This record gives sequence, C-alpha cells and structure tokens, in this order.
Amino acid sequence: MRIAILSRKSSLYSTRRLREAAEAAGHDAVVVDYLRCVMNITSHRPQIIYQGKPLVVDAVIPRIGASQTFYGTAVVRQFEMMGIFSVNESQAISRSRDKLRCLQLLSRKGIGLPVTGFAHSPKDVAGVVEMVGGAPLVVKLLEGTQGIGVVLCETTKAAESVIEAFRGLDANILVQEFIKEAGGADIRAFVVGDKVVATMLRQGAPGEFRSNLHRGGSAKMIKITPEERSTAVRSAKTMGLRVCGVDLLRSNHGPVVMEVNSSPGLEGIEASTGVDVAGAVIKYIEENASPGRTADRIKG
Repeated sequence: MRIAILSRKSSLYSTRRLREAAEAAGHDAVVVDYLRCVMNITSHRPQIIYQGKPLVVDAVIPRIGASQTFYGTAVVRQFEMMGIFSVNESQAISRSRDKLRCLQLLSRKGIGLPVTGFAHSPKDVAGVVEMVGGAPLVVKLLEGTQGIGVVLCETTKAAESVIEAFRGLDANILVQEFIKEAGGADIRAFVVGDKVVATMLRQGAPGEFRSNLHRGGSAKMIKITPEERSTAVRSAKTMGLRVCGVDLLRSNHGPVVMEVNSSPGLEGIEASTGVDVAGAVIKYIEENASPGRTADRIKG
C-alpha cells in the first residue's frame, strides 16, 4: 500500500514516526507538502499534481497545521473526490478546527463540557461573565492553538477588560468556567477508530494553569475511568474523526471536554506511555482502507 502523509516537514517527530511505522509494516510511505499540491478539478478524472506529476496513493494521513486549514482541507477533499481513503476527512477536520462549532456539536450529544458563553457585542460582556458563574474564568481566542490566546481572569473586572480588549480587535472569543479542581492538569486521550489507544496526564508548569507541553508542561501515563474513555470515543465519533486527541478535565461533575484535536502530536504521548501510537494508526489504515472507501462510510 502507498500511503501519503500530508505534512509540511518530514523532520517533524509525528511525521517521521508515521513514516517509520508505515515502512516497518511493509508499506511505501511518502511525505507530501500539501501546500505544494496542485488540484486539477475536473469532472470524472480529478487529480492532484505534486512535483509536476499526478500523485497516486492508496491512503492519506492528514497532518494539517491550524494556520493552513483552508488549503489543507481542500487538498484532503480532492483526495476524497478521487476515491482515496483519508484517515480524517476534510469536513471532520474543519468541524474540529472551529472551536465554537465543536462545542455546539458535543453539547447536542450530551457530552460533558465546561459552562461556555459566546457573544458578539461588548455590551453583553457582563451577561456572559454571569452566565459562566463569574470569576475566575477563562477567555479563549477561537483561533488560538497550543495554549496561545488563553487567558485566566481572576476577577470580574479583569475578565471584562480582557473580553473588551479582544472584541476591540474584532477577535472571536469563548468565555468558559474555570475548573479549579483540575489543578492545572488535563488528560489527553488518543483515539484511533473506536478505541482509546493511549492516555497521558499533562500537568502545567508551576504557576501555569495551561497544561500544554509546548508551554513547559510535563506528561505521564495515566489510567482513565470507563466514563472518561467513553467520553473520548463519543467525542471523536461526534466530530467524525477516526484519529484524534481528546483533551479532558476532571471536574467535580465528571469529565469535561476542552478540545478535540484532529492532528494530535505523537511525541509527548509516545514518550510518556511507551505506546506505539503511530503503529496503531497504520494498523487502522490496513484494516479499513480500500479504493473508494472513505472514512465517512465506515460503520462503528
């Protein structure tokens, strides 16, 4: 099988591990810079041209950067039009990248979430703050990644100032309750298919409420509860993602989902758990990929 890994750099840990796992399983793996893909959009014979030649593969693993979602998902969609299996399809990636839409879809399925408010006008700031239970609370940029654009506001006055500042820049934001009992830690559950294959507890650096490893957090393997496992799998299924990272907080009223990541990194979770996550992704492709069989047609 020839597998294309859509990634900007072959040297990235996740890209390299996926390529190694594919080759170890006897497949031909090629790293494709999706921004260099040219789409020939024509009836009956759509093509992707890469480095001057039609790109012919059996399956695709999208590793689309958040800042390149528009073009990246267009490339994935072109593969779908060609009947080529993609681990995550374009629509599912787009859903997960829109944080507001993601939360709305999870809410509709009754999945645990932090109390969240969203408003357009700065005149409604006070109402949004009250909606989430007042300070302390968290303000998030909808377009933020890796903890960037996430602010903990200790007082109502500080919250109002931060919200007004963001809205003054015409930035879209979410306002969420602060889950104090989580203690600056969250759980990353890595879902492949309908199973959680690895889990780690990420702990924020001293004095830091954000647990992102990119911000100095640490990680260790953790055993999660059946409820947390079910929440992660249900969240992935709601998004339509077959490979993803689901970030959970342990709250006093059960697990709550903070984010569903369609391109989760492998380095932290493989290092902290010892699980061959890349291998699990390749095995999933082996069991499910076939010509014309796209991910949205897989049952279960």
